[in-house]
Amino acid sequence: MAYDYEWFKKTIFDLTKIDLNAYKEKQMKRRIDTLISKNGISGYDKYVALIKENNTKFEEFVNYLTINVSEFYRNTDQWQVMDKEIIPGLISRFGKHLKIWSAACSTGDEPYSLVMALSRHIPLDQIKIHATDLDKQVIAKAKVGLYNEKSIAGVPDDLKRKYFTKVGLSYQISDEIKKRVEFSQHNLLKDNYGDGWHMIVCRNVLIYFTEEAKDEVFVKFQKSLASKGVLFIGSTEQIINYKDIGYTRKNSFFYEKP
Repeated sequence: MAYDYEWFKKTIFDLTKIDLNAYKEKQMKRRIDTLISKNGISGYDKYVALIKENNTKFEEFVNYLTINVSEFYRNTDQWQVMDKEIIPGLISRFGKHLKIWSAACSTGDEPYSLVMALSRHIPLDQIKIHATDLDKQVIAKAKVGLYNEKSIAGVPDDLKRKYFTKVGLSYQISDEIKKRVEFSQHNLLKDNYGDGWHMIVCRNVLIYFTEEAKDEVFVKFQKSLASKGVLFIGSTEQIINYKDIGYTRKNSFFYEKP
């Protein structure tokens, strides 16, 4: 048997249900080869044997596969649009009990940013964000809620003073923000999306997917949004065929389901 990358992709799918075919191959293969080398192993078969028998190495592999580059209020101009246009529009259409999903939420920067942005318009005790990620390790970090200075640089000063406490060189987000977010594990390529979402936020993750996988996810998002619900994507992304999928574009990063 040839223990090549094709074999590895199939074996990993059987083991984890993570479909490596959905990721850009050259980039993902390079990341995996680097990780195998770091473990002092040569060959995909030996690496598979390692992650099967060593749970720590298995978790390390899943963590390494996922791209965790995140920060609060990333691309602040888009969050200003969120504050001035998107949130008021959602409240006028759906009321203050909004159903919001932060998909591929990484270390929690995005769902916590959403809570803070919403808190300017809605009492905190009425806010609930459903946040998901493939990686259990980053979800664990998100639940701790401890961030470095660079991560929170984009947070408006009044919210930074109100909701963060300095702990050594780090910043701890307040429990009152943390308890407005419910975290769970979710695979965008395999799991159910639910329905009736008033807003879905998925930013700077799909750039690592193939065009086919991106389209599949954007179609699923569209189907799972409520009518007049909004999808918020990242500054490195665009939905070129948004009309074909069934969106109207509010601006470059916000798309609405008619």
